[in-house]
Amino acid sequence: MEPVEASETRSVFGKLLLEHRRAAGWTQGRLAEASGISVRALRELERGRARAAQQRSAEVLADALGLTGGDREFFLTVAKQGRRRNPALAAQVAATCALPTPPPDLSGRESELAQLSAKAAEGGGVVAIVGQAGVGKTALAVTAADLWRADYPDGVFAMDLRGMDEEPLSARAALDRLLRALDVAPGQVPASEDDRSALLRMLLEGRKVLLLLDNAADEAQLRPLLVAGPGSLTLITCRRTLAGLEGARWLGLEPLSDGGATGLLARIIGADRVDAEQAEARELVELCGFLPLAVRIAGNRLATRPQWSLAHLADRLRDEGTRLRALAAGDLQLRSAFDLSYRAVSAGARRLFRLLATVPGADFGLELAGVVSGAAPADVRDQLDELVDASLLQATADPERHQFHDLIRLFAEERFEAEEDPAARDIVLAHLLGKAAEAARLFYPRAPETGRFGSRDESARWLDIEAGNWIAAHRVAARKGWHREVGDLAIALHWYSDGRSSQRPWWEIFSLGADAARALGNAGDEAKLLNFVGWACSVCLDDAEGAVEAHRRALDIAVRIGDRTEQTWASIYLGQVLRYVGEDAEAFEFAKRGYELADELPFWDGQSSARNVYGYALLAAGKHAEALAVHRGVLADAERLAADTYPGLRRMLKALSLRAIGDVLGDLAEWREAAGYYRTSRWLSWEGGFDAMETICAFREGRAWREAGAFEEARECLTLAVELSPEPSFTARREQALAELALLPE
Repeated sequence: MEPVEASETRSVFGKLLLEHRRAAGWTQGRLAEASGISVRALRELERGRARAAQQRSAEVLADALGLTGGDREFFLTVAKQGRRRNPALAAQVAATCALPTPPPDLSGRESELAQLSAKAAEGGGVVAIVGQAGVGKTALAVTAADLWRADYPDGVFAMDLRGMDEEPLSARAALDRLLRALDVAPGQVPASEDDRSALLRMLLEGRKVLLLLDNAADEAQLRPLLVAGPGSLTLITCRRTLAGLEGARWLGLEPLSDGGATGLLARIIGADRVDAEQAEARELVELCGFLPLAVRIAGNRLATRPQWSLAHLADRLRDEGTRLRALAAGDLQLRSAFDLSYRAVSAGARRLFRLLATVPGADFGLELAGVVSGAAPADVRDQLDELVDASLLQATADPERHQFHDLIRLFAEERFEAEEDPAARDIVLAHLLGKAAEAARLFYPRAPETGRFGSRDESARWLDIEAGNWIAAHRVAARKGWHREVGDLAIALHWYSDGRSSQRPWWEIFSLGADAARALGNAGDEAKLLNFVGWACSVCLDDAEGAVEAHRRALDIAVRIGDRTEQTWASIYLGQVLRYVGEDAEAFEFAKRGYELADELPFWDGQSSARNVYGYALLAAGKHAEALAVHRGVLADAERLAADTYPGLRRMLKALSLRAIGDVLGDLAEWREAAGYYRTSRWLSWEGGFDAMETICAFREGRAWREAGAFEEARECLTLAVELSPEPSFTARREQALAELALLPE
């Protein structure tokens, strides 16, 4: 067996090719001879360095391996999917942490760039660029990171930590983005911040990586994100001095010198114009406080108004009638430049600029810009371009989305308060809450694909793209006392949350919903949402005791008001989580109660879950025949009622039921039959993107093959389980798989 390098992550096609080759008992050399494909190419495919084979190569490999019927069809399908989807997905994930484009005209920072390079050359670690707003911290950091790309061959990643937002990006959310950019599947991202931080350090150990953490809030936000290995560098920008950041080296960035500021102005508008009005240029950059952001905005106005003299612009900056308030020290020096840029754009662009301050998230696209303004899409697009050209908006890594600089967002807020009706804030909130709820309801078991979304896939894309906005809208609505809207959205998101446990702050979302239901006196919704809170405690936070408490509260309320549906769900959940805290007897009683009550529920809306939970309770009680009958009954009904729901939910239930049958057969020592059920469940889990389920099935299949004496099959499955269980997020599972591997004969 060829060794597997720990740093390699096989593609799905690579895993499948490796399984078939080893099942045939062939070396890579023998397969190369049979197929005509080089050993090197086979190695690249199996190790995942090539995502999948081209169509002709896949067909040749299938012929050489003697694959026929369903095995051949599946092999070719996986190859096709690898070619079509994985590269796009990888690019999409990588774009979330891509380094922004460096500014084309960084000027006056040659000395600081040299100092920064010297600090970085001292041996990796952490370097922080600190200074006041608008001083050019981000521009310097991005320029440096771009220049140093070749020194960090394992990747350059960037993250805006939104340090000036009302709610800065949490370290937990930032770690989620970084881990996914490093190709950790969503289902394998740990729940806790500590585990995510440890996993990041483990993945980057021994690598040469540059991580830019821009716009940090404070030391507490940063510590879990630091990459401090000898070959890697964490580059930070922050307005705070970060004096409590252990082991860091600092570069304090001051405003530009007179020559540096006028040099930047000359880069933007041309040296001839500056040379023609040297005194006016000096006054102009002084009025901008020598801050690069202010100089850039003023320069852009001159660049787009060639008929303006520098004296004219300086005169307008001196004129108090064109400023929000008199120039002062620090950040206030920017306001005159912001105001000037704002008043230079068209009336439509100014109105859009003000109204965009009501968008609650960090960025927005054409859709939300149209919602806040009510203008036609073509007009909105033109106005967005105008605002970008005026440096009042920034483009994100996605060219179709935009964002404010922190300070300009504050300025937009001021203009909104001064010129717009405060009720306009509610327009975008109502839109986001309503559309998110409509999109999420498409994931209900029997929801038809109707409404403003063309398909369930389209609704999922919208929920993913606008997640930052609808989550922020949910928080704002909770603070505003919009209890009905907050509760409705939380309820709508229940089925959508399945399979996405690590991607959203579900405990917060469902807790806000439960609080809203309580405020309305709606006990039925409160019980429902408390059951969702319990699910989030157990699945997302690994807090079984918190889950038990939430489900008991839900059950008490449901019993008091006679809500049999929520009594059923609370019993189902308690039948699961009580086993996790060692209350086996009570867990069995609740599982049985949920099973009996679930006859009143439709199959896909909860009855199937109740039956599978009860099947596991029967297995724990040693009632194997009854457990098998329950799980096989679920599987049969899933086939019979397949038309009543959508493919994703069918696939998940089938995978869970097949795994449950495998568990019962394994407990009966019918190992070969159990392995077959695990294998089918494993492939269904891969198809559905259920990463945790795939890992569990790989481990259990490997154990079953070992018990059956099929050692090569066992080795393949257990090796896969190890690969799918990176430390420390799945330490126990990984150790179990390694222990099983150690039992195999050499």
